[in-house]
Amino acid sequence: MSDWLEEGSKVPSFTLIDDSGDKIKSSAWSGSPVVIYFYPKDDTPGCTKQACAFRDAADELRALGAVVVGVSCDSTQSHAKFRDKYSLNFPLLVDADHQVAEKFGAWREKNMYGKKSMGIQRSTFLIDPKGKVAKVWKRVQVDGHDAQVLEAIRGLGTSE
Repeated sequence: MSDWLEEGSKVPSFTLIDDSGDKIKSSAWSGSPVVIYFYPKDDTPGCTKQACAFRDAADELRALGAVVVGVSCDSTQSHAKFRDKYSLNFPLLVDADHQVAEKFGAWREKNMYGKKSMGIQRSTFLIDPKGKVAKVWKRVQVDGHDAQVLEAIRGLGTSE
């Protein structure tokens, strides 16, 4: 279990497979604000609500020049089903061995009803156009989170 990536930190580079089976390099987003959100599991209530909120905010995110990507340990096939079922309009990345989640600190010990296990903690990282962490939400509450992210992106002052 790694420490959280904190505000002001340089984002580690990574390459993951997306929901279409394509390799995605984090360097491809250089020069844009990026919202990287880690979520526990495709097609579960909280994860679906969060993904749909980002989907519904697509026009505003695009107007701000921002890119959104979701990351979980689910497979490409699971991501593709989730994407298609809810018409998600951003890539879902496969972090099967949770290496990227660990780099960001999102791979944590979880305690559910007294049972401890390791897994992704719902968290979001706003990356500025220079590749530094601008904002971290470590324990995301889904309701209203999209509005918090949009406000933080506006605070970067990157839109034209």
